[in-house]
Amino acid sequence: MGLFSRNQPKIKVQSTKKDGFSGWVKCAECQELIHASEIQKNLHCCPKCNHHYRLSAQQRVHILADEESFVEWGAEFLPTDPLHFKDTEAYNERLRIAQEKSGRTEAVMVGACRVHGMPIALGVLDFTFMAGSMGSVVGERLTLMIERAILQKLPVVIVSASGGARMQESILSLMQMAKTAAALAKLHEAHLPYISILTNPTTGGVTASFASLGDVIIAEPDALIAFAGPRVVEQTIGQKLPPGAQKSEFLLEKGMVDCIVERHQLKDRLALVLQYLTGNERAYEDDEENLRMLCGQKSSHLPQKLKELLATAKEEWSRETVKS
Repeated sequence: MGLFSRNQPKIKVQSTKKDGFSGWVKCAECQELIHASEIQKNLHCCPKCNHHYRLSAQQRVHILADEESFVEWGAEFLPTDPLHFKDTEAYNERLRIAQEKSGRTEAVMVGACRVHGMPIALGVLDFTFMAGSMGSVVGERLTLMIERAILQKLPVVIVSASGGARMQESILSLMQMAKTAAALAKLHEAHLPYISILTNPTTGGVTASFASLGDVIIAEPDALIAFAGPRVVEQTIGQKLPPGAQKSEFLLEKGMVDCIVERHQLKDRLALVLQYLTGNERAYEDDEENLRMLCGQKSSHLPQKLKELLATAKEEWSRETVKS
């Protein structure tokens, strides 16, 4: 009788469904259900298919720079609305919304930091701020960083993620392409290396300027890298693009990028490239493992011309050592 005399059931019944984020997300690439914490632990890459999700500028700096080594430059330069531009919304209003959404004042973060102890000048575009578009302040901050790098004799690393030039600033935005390219030419004259890292997506005026001018160009896997997007190109030429066109793997095959590096290996590979391009006073080491990491393959599999170039460099180094 005790079973039927209970007024309250022991099982708690929830009468209303609570709305909220459960923590599970569906991967945009493989469609598998993954917990958000797993993606975060995996450097914002899918643990099932390795799809690389976009990172904010702060997250990118956290991954690349040594802990507490980043010092920001140029934060005092703030965007304005010199053309009083208005489409469906006023440009000033778009800037305000972007600043609230991203927590940043502009689409780029620049400064100095260390990568495995090596000092560099680092610039990172933030796609969450108006699609990482390049306005006059983005160009000014990047130019400031490059000029300070020349004065301090630092290599430059820029991580790109952008939809291109910012239409709300019209010709002022396009002028940043020439300005950043001119600053990088001065960096080249100073014999300082520039490494460009292309992430998904890198398009438009950013691709057509500083993003494509690196001494070494590194790309993340499956990144869209183009001037005009695939839909615009297909509408213009009236043809379908081949599968994988404008992706980093396609551009590696055609010679536009030098290597594709997964996010987990990016900091180590960046440090390795910096070691090869700076500090050349160190003793030459014929390290097969380092060569494999840098070129992506063993020396026996390298093209003959590249083997000859490496042999010439070794001979030159040996002669300089004898002279000294």
